[in-house]
Amino acid sequence: MADAIMFWAIPAFFVLIGIELVAERVMGRAVYRANDAIASLSLGVMSQVAGVFTKALTVGIYAFVVGQVALFELPASSPWVWIAGLVLYDFCYYWLHRAGHEVNLLWAAHVVHHQSERYNLTTALRQTSSGALFGWVFYLPMAVLGFPVEVFAVVAVIDLLYQFWIHTELVPKLGWFDRVFASPSNHRAHHAVNDRYLDKNYGGLFILWDRLFGTFVEEDEADPVVYGTRAPLRSFNPLWANLEVYAALWRDTGRTARWRDRLRLWFGKPGWRPAELAHLDPKPAFDIGRAEYDPPVSRARTVYVAANFALLLVPAVHFLTSARALPGWQAGAYALGLVGSLVVLGALLEGKPWARPLEALRWALVAAGFIAALF
Repeated sequence: MADAIMFWAIPAFFVLIGIELVAERVMGRAVYRANDAIASLSLGVMSQVAGVFTKALTVGIYAFVVGQVALFELPASSPWVWIAGLVLYDFCYYWLHRAGHEVNLLWAAHVVHHQSERYNLTTALRQTSSGALFGWVFYLPMAVLGFPVEVFAVVAVIDLLYQFWIHTELVPKLGWFDRVFASPSNHRAHHAVNDRYLDKNYGGLFILWDRLFGTFVEEDEADPVVYGTRAPLRSFNPLWANLEVYAALWRDTGRTARWRDRLRLWFGKPGWRPAELAHLDPKPAFDIGRAEYDPPVSRARTVYVAANFALLLVPAVHFLTSARALPGWQAGAYALGLVGSLVVLGALLEGKPWARPLEALRWALVAAGFIAALF
């Protein structure tokens, strides 16, 4: 049921993105930039592809815990179980989300969602491909209490889908609604790099958790939100976007002498580094007025990449609906082909000199695959 909900939500996402594009023109705003939006959508596709392989981990562990240690046998037929499950899921999500900003290992996964320097509905689809590796831990209280697997899976999708619409600059403050629920205003502040907003407003459905645990901040028009991260990605490569922080942590770990500092690199707050590294390899000072990453490429190339990304959605949807029926090696090869295509399209947007020959190779492989499928 959860997969069916997500499958039908995908076309709705693109319809709403189209409406937001029209609205920004009507309102005289500039919230979209083509290269940034394509990069965000690419990361959304890559996340869904990765999810085919990681869902067995998250749902499998949850099902095992429910079957082995659940304290109660809660009925999936009860509406109160579903309502309580949604509220409890959002409470667990608050702590996962908060830990994703306070623990470097978890930030390495969550950072993907914050890398965009624009804030629009495509940003909502900019999701990590590695979050499932550790995120499942935070939902085990639901399993211990006995919420059925199907309840967990569906309320997880509901909580995620709700968060789609709050990623927009075009909806103003909403009065009482902002005091109870996560809203566009509240979530804009969450995505900010400004000092006053940093690491606040973690709630997915309810903002009440933030008010209760001291992490709420109100958006202030006197301090306009600046989006992105304090260590900007400066790339449209979806694979590097997912690996960037992990790679930095691995590199810093190898250059750190004390084991205590090595552990703190991974499990301490993001941005912390031992004194020896701060001296050996100092990071540039944070500049909130920095220019957005917008490498110059021709309009024709941008249109080409956008058209090819749209074409790539066809095999991506086919993969998502058929991967479980394929042998493991075929599903893996299919996924690598999709990810490789996204990497090449991102390189074209960056104007990389090696992108054009790789794009020619990509099309040669596509043609070869199509011919092989026919015969």
